[in-house]
Amino acid sequence: MSRRCELSGKGVLVGHKVSHSNIKTKTRRLPNLQSKRFWSPEKKRFFCMKVSTAAIRTIDKIGLDAYAKRAGIKL
Repeated sequence: MSRRCELSGKGVLVGHKVSHSNIKTKTRRLPNLQSKRFWSPEKKRFFCMKVSTAAIRTIDKIGLDAYAKRAGIKL
């Protein structure tokens, strides 16, 4: 399974780790993904998803159905 948020689409970023002597080595920046179960009042069922913590905070504010509609995702 990929390291990608199922709702927002956030994924792995690539950057440089810079040492004191300015030697650059590639490093991966992983998103903060959590497995979470959400309740959908419109569908009257739970959805288990792997989502980023930023998406979790937004879902707590506006709800799962509104977030999916805004992102253009069908549940």
